[in-house]
Amino acid sequence: MNHHELMLRRQQLLVRSAQLRLSLADQVQVYKRPLAIANQVRSGLQWLYRNPQWPLGALMILVVLRPRRALGWGGRLWWAWRLFQRTKNWVETLLQQRNSS
Repeated sequence: MNHHELMLRRQQLLVRSAQLRLSLADQVQVYKRPLAIANQVRSGLQWLYRNPQWPLGALMILVVLRPRRALGWGGRLWWAWRLFQRTKNWVETLLQQRNSS
């Protein structure tokens, strides 16, 4: 290839690269909203970890004002937490088995 052909090929590759970048930018827009929601959830959980007194205070008020309802919801939450832990352990076991194979 001579110099002129190389320069032409370089220009073609630069144009193609620009097209691919624009295409990627359009495709990424689909994930923008779900990722923003996930980021807000993560920020909320971080706030809860840093400020546990607020949800615990609300829980104590609920226990004092409506003990039967609080116990009912407590049982449901405990069941959901145990199900989450079991599922997490099961997935970790599957991943370890897959990685060891």
